[in-house]
Amino acid sequence: MNITRILIVVGVTLMVLGLLWPWLSQIGLGRLPGDIVIERENFRLYIPITTSLLVSVVISVLWYLFRS
Repeated sequence: MNITRILIVVGVTLMVLGLLWPWLSQIGLGRLPGDIVIERENFRLYIPITTSLLVSVVISVLWYLFRS
Protein backbone atom coordinates (compact mmCIF):
# COMPACT_ATOMS: atom_id res chain seq x y z
CA MET A 1 0.00 0.00 0.00
CA ASN A 2 1.55 3.29 -0.99
CA ILE A 3 1.54 6.51 1.00
CA THR A 4 -0.97 8.24 -1.28
CA ARG A 5 -3.60 5.62 -0.62
CA ILE A 6 -2.95 5.73 3.14
CA LEU A 7 -3.34 9.51 3.20
CA ILE A 8 -6.59 9.34 1.23
CA VAL A 9 -8.02 6.69 3.59
CA VAL A 10 -6.99 8.71 6.67
CA GLY A 11 -8.49 11.89 5.20
CA VAL A 12 -11.80 10.25 4.33
CA THR A 13 -11.94 8.62 7.78
CA LEU A 14 -11.38 11.97 9.49
CA MET A 15 -14.09 13.58 7.37
CA VAL A 16 -16.58 10.84 8.24
CA LEU A 17 -15.74 11.07 11.94
CA GLY A 18 -16.12 14.84 11.78
CA LEU A 19 -19.54 14.52 10.21
CA LEU A 20 -20.63 11.87 12.72
CA TRP A 21 -19.24 13.70 15.77
CA PRO A 22 -22.59 15.17 16.94
CA TRP A 23 -24.04 11.66 17.16
CA LEU A 24 -20.85 10.11 18.59
CA SER A 25 -20.78 12.68 21.40
CA GLN A 26 -24.35 11.73 22.37
CA ILE A 27 -23.30 8.13 23.09
CA GLY A 28 -20.56 9.29 25.44
CA LEU A 29 -17.49 9.20 23.23
CA GLY A 30 -15.48 12.26 24.18
CA ARG A 31 -16.78 12.45 27.76
CA LEU A 32 -15.21 9.37 29.27
CA PRO A 33 -13.78 9.24 32.80
CA GLY A 34 -10.17 10.38 32.53
CA ASP A 35 -10.86 13.11 29.97
CA ILE A 36 -9.84 16.48 31.40
CA VAL A 37 -12.12 19.51 31.11
CA ILE A 38 -11.10 22.88 32.54
CA GLU A 39 -13.77 25.57 32.37
CA ARG A 40 -13.38 29.22 33.36
CA GLU A 41 -15.51 32.27 32.57
CA ASN A 42 -14.29 32.86 29.00
CA PHE A 43 -12.15 29.78 28.56
CA ARG A 44 -12.65 26.05 28.06
CA LEU A 45 -9.86 23.49 27.69
CA TYR A 46 -10.67 19.91 26.82
CA ILE A 47 -8.01 17.18 26.84
CA PRO A 48 -9.46 13.79 25.77
CA ILE A 49 -6.84 11.45 27.24
CA THR A 50 -9.04 8.38 27.77
CA THR A 51 -10.91 8.87 24.50
CA SER A 52 -7.60 9.11 22.63
CA LEU A 53 -6.33 5.90 24.25
CA LEU A 54 -9.56 4.06 23.41
CA VAL A 55 -9.51 5.22 19.79
CA SER A 56 -5.83 4.26 19.53
CA VAL A 57 -6.51 0.74 20.80
CA VAL A 58 -9.43 0.28 18.40
CA ILE A 59 -7.39 1.52 15.44
CA SER A 60 -4.44 -0.72 16.42
CA VAL A 61 -6.67 -3.79 16.65
CA LEU A 62 -8.29 -3.01 13.29
CA TRP A 63 -4.86 -2.39 11.74
CA TYR A 64 -3.65 -5.76 13.11
CA LEU A 65 -6.72 -7.61 11.82
CA PHE A 66 -6.82 -6.09 8.32
CA ARG A 67 -3.17 -5.63 7.42
CA SER A 68 -1.99 -7.65 4.49
